[in-house]
Amino acid sequence: MKSDLFSSDHMAQPAHAPGMTLQNAKSIKYAVSGEMFARQGAMIAYRGDLQFERKGQGVGGMLKRAMTGEGLPLMAVRGQGEAWFAHEAQNCFVVDLEPGDVLTVNGRNVLCFDATLSYEIKTVKGSGIAGGGLFNSVFTGSGRLGLVCDGNPLVIPVSPQQPVYVDTDAVVGWTAALGTSLHRSQSIGSMIRGGSGEAVQLKLEGEGHVIVRPSEVTPQKAQQH
Repeated sequence: MKSDLFSSDHMAQPAHAPGMTLQNAKSIKYAVSGEMFARQGAMIAYRGDLQFERKGQGVGGMLKRAMTGEGLPLMAVRGQGEAWFAHEAQNCFVVDLEPGDVLTVNGRNVLCFDATLSYEIKTVKGSGIAGGGLFNSVFTGSGRLGLVCDGNPLVIPVSPQQPVYVDTDAVVGWTAALGTSLHRSQSIGSMIRGGSGEAVQLKLEGEGHVIVRPSEVTPQKAQQH
């Protein structure tokens, strides 16, 4: 049988070392040797001796999505083998965290991560109840974090001289040194998304980077996540 489908561009190769790598733009391969964690339902294939354990409340807590109190249940993957993860054909990225690094990430953008990483759920400072309760996961430690993004992300530098304002439905995450607060703008409320009245953005200031996706979460899509 001959086809470009069977070319090396698409063919899964045996892993040379344990851990997380990009299989392609839309999926992550994880060579499991022990334990790792992933969002439930994200496994698309595996081979080897692996066990999958549902974590109804996540691992030690819950990854909460922005603007909702809903959680992102996790699963533990244990054993020896290879597993592939993806989510709705979204683009995948691998982030290497080193000791001292801190990355705040929206739960809906988490695909999988090393067991050596720690995370805690924090309310985004300044959001409060009036902001719908922005909950993000703060990752620390040493290891790899697999993220998904609906489209190619935009990474915007933030400086003390130039704060950045982002749509709360589009933000993926930001680096630790940035401060956050909600910014309300009456003037542009009628000019975005066909809405009217007051618009609310997340203001980030300090020194660092903010990651934004080129699309917003619609109510229909939010229910599917």
